[in-house]
Formats: sequence, structure tokens, C-alpha cells
Amino acid sequence: MRDITPATNFIHTLMQSPPDASAWIAGGNNFPSISGLARFYATEYEGTLVEVEVFGLPNVAAPGSSNFYGMHIHENGVCVSPFTSAGAHYSRTPAKHPNHSGDMPPLLGNQGYAWMAFYDKRFTIPEIIGKSLIIHRMPDNFTTQPAGDSGERIACGVIK
Repeated sequence: MRDITPATNFIHTLMQSPPDASAWIAGGNNFPSISGLARFYATEYEGTLVEVEVFGLPNVAAPGSSNFYGMHIHENGVCVSPFTSAGAHYSRTPAKHPNHSGDMPPLLGNQGYAWMAFYDKRFTIPEIIGKSLIIHRMPDNFTTQPAGDSGERIACGVIK
């Protein structure tokens, strides 16, 4: 008999439930081929399940390549390239990076494609509606203040 764990419930949620919020991701002027979707699901564990799928990341043309990209929820839901109007990382309480509510794990792109899912208790669905999800050109180093030195904002999606 298989034990029910949070992961079992998360897989069921991803397979069977519509998201409670989502963000269509589009690349900016320098990376117009980037597209994708982030989905956000409320869970019974008082946290949020996040699933992200992205196509056309910068390493798409390099066979066998893989790169990490910074990914964060930013405070404003404005996605006009170069995405600076999205503001700083979202945080419900004052915190240093990487402890902002909107700091997320890095996105791992393999030859331009990335998929990931993770669970986070630092934000709820109502808190992030109207904010933006930003993908950065470089990986987050998790130390540099105020935002991890993850470089250019290459893609953005407003969370609805």
C-alpha cells in the first residue's frame, strides 16, 4: 500500500485541478522567443504549489546546453520590456534577499526548455494576484543585495 504524502497530493493537483492563478510568460525585446506559463495552486498545507514551463530560453540553439536562470515574483504587475516597471522582489514583510516572499528556486533550462514544480509557504494566491513573475538572464547567487545579482530581466508574466 502506498502512503499518502504531500507529494502524492501535489501530483494529483497538477494532473487534475485547474490553477488558482496563472501568468503567461513572454520574452522582452532582447529575447522575444521566450514563452511559457506559470501556474499557482492553493494547497491544503497552507502554502502554494507552483508549476512553471518555459520555451525559447537563450540556450535553445546550443545542443546539450543547460543554464540556470533567476526567477522571482516582483511587486508590480507591469510587463513592458525591459521589465523594470515590475519593481523589486515582492516581500510581504521587510527581508533581505533571498528571504523575500517572492524569491524562488532557480529555473534550470536545458537547450532552451525548462519545467519545474515546487511548494512554497512564503506567499498565498491572493497576495500575488496582480504581481509579476520575472525570469532573469543569470542565476541568482542568493547573497548579493538587494536581489541576487541575477542580471537582465528577460521575460515577464502578470499573475492573474
